[in-house]
Amino acid sequence: MNTQPYNFQGQWITTDEFYDLKPVNVFHRQLEPIDIKSTAPQNSHILFRKKFEVKRSGKTFIYISADDYYKLYINGRFVCQGPAPGYPFHYYYNKVDISDFIQVGMNVIAVHTYYQGLINRVWVSGDDRHGLILDMVQDGKTILSSDKSFLYAYHSGFEAIGKFGYDTQFAQKYINGTKQENFFTMDYDDSDWKHAKIKRYVDYELFEQPTKMLVFENIQPALLEWDENGVTVDFGAMYVGYLCAEAEGEKGQIIELLFGQELNEDNSVRWQLRANCDYREEWQLSGGNDVLNEYDYKTFRYVRLNIPSSCKVKNIYLKARHYPFERKAKPNVDDPELIKIWNLCIRSLKYGVQEVIQDCMEREKGNYLGDGCYTALAYAIVTKDTSLLKKLFDDSLRSRFINKGLVTCAACSFMQEIAEYPLMMFYSLYSYYKLTGDKEYLAEKYRQLCEILDYYKEKYMQENGLLSKLDKWCVVEWPAEYRDGYDAELIEGKVDNDVHNVINAHYIGAVKYLNKISDVLGYQHYCDEKPLLDTYIAAFYNKEKKLFKDNIKSEHISIMANVFPLMYDLCPDKETEESIIRLIKERGFTKVMLFGAFPILEGLRRTGNTELMYQFIKDENAWLRMLREGATATFEGWGKDCKKNASLFHLALTYAVIFLTDW
Repeated sequence: MNTQPYNFQGQWITTDEFYDLKPVNVFHRQLEPIDIKSTAPQNSHILFRKKFEVKRSGKTFIYISADDYYKLYINGRFVCQGPAPGYPFHYYYNKVDISDFIQVGMNVIAVHTYYQGLINRVWVSGDDRHGLILDMVQDGKTILSSDKSFLYAYHSGFEAIGKFGYDTQFAQKYINGTKQENFFTMDYDDSDWKHAKIKRYVDYELFEQPTKMLVFENIQPALLEWDENGVTVDFGAMYVGYLCAEAEGEKGQIIELLFGQELNEDNSVRWQLRANCDYREEWQLSGGNDVLNEYDYKTFRYVRLNIPSSCKVKNIYLKARHYPFERKAKPNVDDPELIKIWNLCIRSLKYGVQEVIQDCMEREKGNYLGDGCYTALAYAIVTKDTSLLKKLFDDSLRSRFINKGLVTCAACSFMQEIAEYPLMMFYSLYSYYKLTGDKEYLAEKYRQLCEILDYYKEKYMQENGLLSKLDKWCVVEWPAEYRDGYDAELIEGKVDNDVHNVINAHYIGAVKYLNKISDVLGYQHYCDEKPLLDTYIAAFYNKEKKLFKDNIKSEHISIMANVFPLMYDLCPDKETEESIIRLIKERGFTKVMLFGAFPILEGLRRTGNTELMYQFIKDENAWLRMLREGATATFEGWGKDCKKNASLFHLALTYAVIFLTDW
């Protein structure tokens, strides 16, 4: 990828409704909410078209971006979609080889752009920014650029009938027979379309997307069960993507679409997901030969189509989308149960990872820093592709314009701050170096890492040398019932006045890993970690039990208070490490969840207890429980009932592969 951004000749084009809108600020501290006065029409599907002539064949690239998103067609064929989410001051464009799509003579380019307009974790939306920009370059010469000669129209075939998740996406009724249905074809009549407007307020800084474009697979049904009211479809496993089908029926007839990740006890599709998404949509027929068109994606295995008796439906399949995946690591174990767990995690990474490392595919679709530190590392280890891991670091570090201590979810308009997440990044960044040997990237990020620790020290360190009074949520473990009774007041949206163990362990761990990075680069240590460690031990260590307590004002000892000292090497002696391991064995590996299980496994790996590490991975109530419950993708917890809004396609627990391969 060229490190120098491309200089667009094209202009940002949009519609009459958007061109004169000033960008709305959606960024703020979580505990300092603002009034977001967005006026742009939500759920806007905006189409652009232009016919153009090409005089000769040649190597042809398109440089293209849109806000919030685009799908590109050339001469009636789908080309690609994007871009990956980014902040306006570091927004992404895609460079795509379209040589095989262009023909000598007349051509047509058509782009389906989308402005969602919701404040959520998916992308930066709800900010009144919409537009399209593109250049087409053949053999080094620009042959087409976005300008006022492009035509636009709103697609009237997408009608919002609800929302999914935490305002994550709109549930749609797709209406066949609209004027815009075949807008991407050469002979489409666009005589009633309007000329595009040039955006008046443009504040984007564009950079080539550092990650690859999505790929697509057509997945045929594993089972079709027809009855007098319709058909139930099983695609055999969980995927992320779009339902595709054809239908014939009377004009105005509705086919009800119910998507599910599992079946109910009566074998009906459970479309009211555990993740609090009601996966119900509609398909309205035109009276002709209709094709279903879904713009935004869902994650599902099953679909129920409730079909009017006079309708016929055929050619049902699932178009799966995912990040390009090539496995380059293999397990270093031959235990059949560990291999099953490895395969589950590998499949989840292959079909789950999208344009960013997301936590779940339905409820939030968020590029979470905490989950991502482990998931993106797992993906990088398995594929040797570190681009998504670096994008996670880069996008998260760019959020320091909102808060020097970073935000929880990068490149989106939903403002959340979790205290541990930025500190977890230091371990993952050092692991990136161990995987790649890339000193240059460490050096590039070093000052920004120092600034994070400076911020935590200046903002939260008390006279006793410990962090407290955090105006960021200390999650410790989630759900709360998996904290093993951790004794601290942890309430999102409230300043945390307790002086408790976990956030301080994370801070010292971050200092230790930054000092390791300093050693790699030949820099002076960020600070002397020993005084911090001495203060931590004096505050939280129980010498009699050789374990760490939760809080300076409590004697309670939980697993969560001890797993991070084990991971970060904060124990005063080997005997304490052994005491922590005994505590975990006595109370059980699955007494904690995803934020507690990783440090246990890393601590066991660090101390050479690999056989016990494997035993914990094989715990009957951990990954093997997922498999017993029918998982084809990793769950958000150890089982379907472990979390009240559980996602059944959640990537965090794919991190088991980190401990099952040599890297």
